[in-house]
Amino acid sequence: MVTGHCMRCSAAREIKDAKAVKMKNGRDAVKGICIKCGCKMYKIGKM
Repeated sequence: MVTGHCMRCSAAREIKDAKAVKMKNGRDAVKGICIKCGCKMYKIGKM
């Protein structure tokens, strides 16, 4: 379970379908979908 901040809900939510990605600058990140509203979420940092 990975959590991140949803910009639409303005709250910390669980990220559905989370998958690890690497950004252009080489940093690790996780992207997925908010479980409540369905908007895209992105969390930067090591997981």
